Amino acid sequence: MSTLIQGARLTLNAEGKRLNVLGDNQRVILTGEDTGGSYALIENFNPPGMGIPLHLHHNEDETFHVLEGQVEFQIGVETIEATAGTTVYLPRNTAHAFTIIGEVPAKMLVMVMPAGLEKYFEELSQLPPDEPPDMAKVMAISARYGIEFLSTPEGPAI
Repeated sequence: MSTLIQGARLTLNAEGKRLNVLGDNQRVILTGEDTGGSYALIENFNPPGMGIPLHLHHNEDETFHVLEGQVEFQIGVETIEATAGTTVYLPRNTAHAFTIIGEVPAKMLVMVMPAGLEKYFEELSQLPPDEPPDMAKVMAISARYGIEFLSTPEGPAI
């Protein structure tokens, strides 16, 4: 949890809420409660091969900053490889996906504006760790948060 110091928030390296969101390892650093709803800040740390299928957010913008490793981003029909130091800004309603590539894990900071998506991640992290996940439940939760999957691990979304 973050600490309040004279109105400022401090989250130390070992602090924050750790989540496993369907295989996506996250540490929620700042929540909407910490920022007055302005944004949420999340750290992702994942092994090669982990990825999130093509989707879009109807309610928030998302910014990824790669700290370590290599990440392949699909943005619409374009694909880019992002290495440490690369920042990818995705306005709401922009179709995107990402996959960790290369030989080493990747670490990214993810800023979501406005806040609220961290609650979605927390809700998804409560689902049983099924392989593959119960996509009907994932889709129902996603719809409540304005997330639209354009493809799933099994193929195009229906």
